[in-house]
Amino acid sequence: MNTLALRGARLIDPESGLDERGDLLIQDGKIAALGKHIFDTGLSDDIQTIDADGLILAPGLIDMRVVTGEPGAEHKETLASAGLAAAAGGVTSMVVMPQTNPVIDDISLVNYIRQRGHETSPVRVYSAGALTKGLKSQRMTELGLMAQAGAVMFSNGENPITDTRLMRRIMAYSSTFNALIAHRAIDPYLTEGACAHESDFSSRLGLSAAPALSERIMAERDLALVELTGARYLLDLVSSEDTLPAIQRAKARDLDVSASVSINHLALNELDIGDYRSFAKLDPPLRAESDRTALLRAVNDGTIDVIVSAHDPRPAGEKRRPFSEASSGAVGLELLLSAGLTLIADGQLDLTAFLRAVTCNPADLLGLEQGRLRIGAPADIVLIDQHKPWMCDVGKLRSISRNTPFDERHMQGKTAMTICNGKIVFDSAVN
Repeated sequence: MNTLALRGARLIDPESGLDERGDLLIQDGKIAALGKHIFDTGLSDDIQTIDADGLILAPGLIDMRVVTGEPGAEHKETLASAGLAAAAGGVTSMVVMPQTNPVIDDISLVNYIRQRGHETSPVRVYSAGALTKGLKSQRMTELGLMAQAGAVMFSNGENPITDTRLMRRIMAYSSTFNALIAHRAIDPYLTEGACAHESDFSSRLGLSAAPALSERIMAERDLALVELTGARYLLDLVSSEDTLPAIQRAKARDLDVSASVSINHLALNELDIGDYRSFAKLDPPLRAESDRTALLRAVNDGTIDVIVSAHDPRPAGEKRRPFSEASSGAVGLELLLSAGLTLIADGQLDLTAFLRAVTCNPADLLGLEQGRLRIGAPADIVLIDQHKPWMCDVGKLRSISRNTPFDERHMQGKTAMTICNGKIVFDSAVN
């Protein structure tokens, strides 16, 4: 029997509201007991014990939006390297997006991701199937077969589906087996050729820009289709304050709607582009400070359900170019937790709301057992040193690509240990 005891931690379970000092016992990959008095009668000498005094013990993070280079572009990121970065960031489950080469648009690719993840990654790996063949927004994929093969959600990557009739068919079909549809709200006719948020700042920099309205337009269309079809829908990567009222109205009408935001858009704004810093070129683009603060409020009040890393590795050759020519994207698996803890330390983000958005909320949307501290649940755990100060050094990140706008940024809070399926996969004292 593989047994591990964690002693003296601050136990936080966002699902149940538990927040107390106590212990936790892991047996054979499951949570066997937790609470204040579970070891009052003592511990056997053969049980491995970890002193967690002064640390937060929470469910391992679930990252619903991870782009890797495998298959097809392993020079950017492999499932193994992404898994190492995830473990170092307290992430115990990650969902790989379908924009690989070849695209994850049939059951063979779903099976490949599952098998390769199991073989090479220290954390759990799931796949998101493509909504359309080749992500070309023209023909619906075999969603039902991919769901049976293990796809936990469906997305069209960065490519919006502008054909409203096609999107209606996808939603109507997916609703017959309760699949989760994630879609980027982008009006491509307003965003074509843009590399920044439309504002006085981008005008001064001379950057081609798109209005935040492009997000709201597509969001309103999608939410109307949800009302028509009864689909389960995730509004992916919300970035604009103007989109939030539409989400609130949809939830008030009891539509099965949720929303995600990237940690980048909670921690950064358009001014972080600075002097054309291409590592801060993202999609959606960084927006105004008013958008950032509105997104933080939306996480705190539950309008936004999920926070993701939006991990998107890009090699130096794609980023060290003029801003308008550089690729969009940033790595984030290793930084999601610390960036969130820094916002919490600054009083901008509620600790429980943050943990809920990276644990039990994504678990519920994806139908996963993990993401909560509950007897019998998978022992996917993160120990957090909430007040540890440190500075992000891209040279020390575990991803193959190291493109991040957080380079040299001072942060507060870091992963002390990550446990996945009852096994220690990261220990800051060793790694």
